Order: sequence, then C-alpha cells, then structure tokens
Amino acid sequence: MLQSPVVTIGNFDGLHFGHRALIQRCRILAEEQSNVPARPIAVVTFEPLPAAWFRPEEAPARLMSVRQKLTYLDNESIDLVWMMRFNQALAGMSAETFVQSVLVDVLDAAYVVVGEDFQYGKARQGDTGSLRQAGKNHGFELSTVATIEVDGKRASSSSIRECLAAGELSQAARLLGRPYRTQGRVIRGRQLGRKLGYPTANMPLSVSPSPLNGIFAVRARWGDSGWRDGVANLGTRPAVGGAGFLVEVHLFDFDGDLYGQNMEVEYVKKLRNEEHFEDIDDLVRQMREDERLARECLRDLD
Repeated sequence: MLQSPVVTIGNFDGLHFGHRALIQRCRILAEEQSNVPARPIAVVTFEPLPAAWFRPEEAPARLMSVRQKLTYLDNESIDLVWMMRFNQALAGMSAETFVQSVLVDVLDAAYVVVGEDFQYGKARQGDTGSLRQAGKNHGFELSTVATIEVDGKRASSSSIRECLAAGELSQAARLLGRPYRTQGRVIRGRQLGRKLGYPTANMPLSVSPSPLNGIFAVRARWGDSGWRDGVANLGTRPAVGGAGFLVEVHLFDFDGDLYGQNMEVEYVKKLRNEEHFEDIDDLVRQMREDERLARECLRDLD
C-alpha cells in the first residue's frame, strides 16, 4: 500500500471540473513539502453508484463507463484507484467504521480531500464536521473544496445529466471541461442502414441508463484513425422496429469494416428526437436532412 497518501473520495462519474478540483487540491497537498518527495495520491470511488444500488428502478443516467472512469483517472496521474464495490456491507457501514477500516487501517491517509457537502457512512450519518474530528483523532488532516461553478451553474454530475437530457451539449461540455463522449465495441447489426444507403457502426451502450437520446451530429474515432465526422442515433430505433438501446453511427464518406473496433463517439449537437415513420421513403428523406444538418454543423467547427 502507498506510504501515507493524500486521499480523495467520491463517485467521480464524469470526472468533471468539480472532480478535477479535488484532484488538484490533492496535488497541492502532496507537493507542499518541497524538500521531500511528493506524497502519493489515492482516489476512493464506488461501483455501482450508490444511488443506483439503493434505487435501481430510479438509477441516474451514467456519464461514463467504469473503463472510461479508470482511463480518465489514469490520465490524471493518480497513484492508486481503489474502486470499492458498493453493496449491503458498505451501505450498512457506520461512518466511524468507514474511517477506521478504509482511511486509517488500509490507506493510512495523511490528508483527506472532499467536497464541502460530503457525507458518508450508513444513512449519510457522517459529514465534514465528523470527518475533521476523526482526522484529529487518527492523525490525518481534512481539506474541503468549495463547489465549482461554471457560467453560474454548479459543476456536478447531476447538472451535467440535466444538460445532456435537455440536449444542451455545449453547456454540458463547459461543465465537463471537454465534449461529452461514449465508448463501445462495434457489433454486427441487421444492416438495414446499408440497405437504405446509410451504413452504420452499431454499439451497445457502455453505460446504462443513457443521459442522451435522439439524433446527433458527432465525431468518432477508433484505434489511431483520428476523428471522422458523422451522424448518430441513440435509442431504440422506432423507425425500423428496433429492440434494445443502441448507438448507431453513420460516418460520412466512409465504407470500411469496423466490426470489433472499440469506437469513441463525441457528441457535438442534438439534431432532433427519435421518430417513427410509417413510410420508408419519409425515413430516408429525414436521414438525408439529418446528414445535411450534421455536415453543416461539423463544418462550422473546422
């Protein structure tokens, strides 16, 4: 285990500006003693998200998959990510036991960094006041980070979910600090798009439930391909009698084989909601219009 690390705790779904403020505070504390090596930084996070475990029928939309979360945390040069399984035992753990068993016995934390509204333990019985006192008792120091606001809106996972659900992708990107993206492995579909002149790369959603639904102007990449422009449908595809939620990406001026590729999709602008079309010709006309609008939108960004 790491030698007396600086520890931060949270769900880290989306790894947005607020989360990165916690990590930045960890870096400052880790390097505050200039005459000795920097302390290591540890992140304690949870899967599944506690809200999804307590109320699976009302689970909040996920902003990123576990794989994405680990990738983004790795890019932040975190020394240790402890992804705790959120289950009955953890849900029933008292605040005092969480501090003792996680922060003291296992991690031997020198500093703990959390948001100013942080709560922990069974029934959220612990808060920053009790955590600060626990630090005095056990020898670690608590540092709290104030809420981060961007354009007057709180940088939080729930705020970003609201923006995405409303199709406000630019605002979501400002809160995230980057465009919203998903990842998935391309599978074989029914090839209906190819028959209509619009071949698509089909991917099961890597996070569920999805914060997005509808038709979008997108950019996509896989391997070392670089970004390519396209249009994507996220949803159940009522126009073609679809079943199950899929991401379908039509890449402009591309007809290669993508089966098995791990594709990353960046969502630039929402064009419309999903619709059902009684007539296939009406569907094709709408697809052409979607392509025109997406090309126009993406051309303006170049």
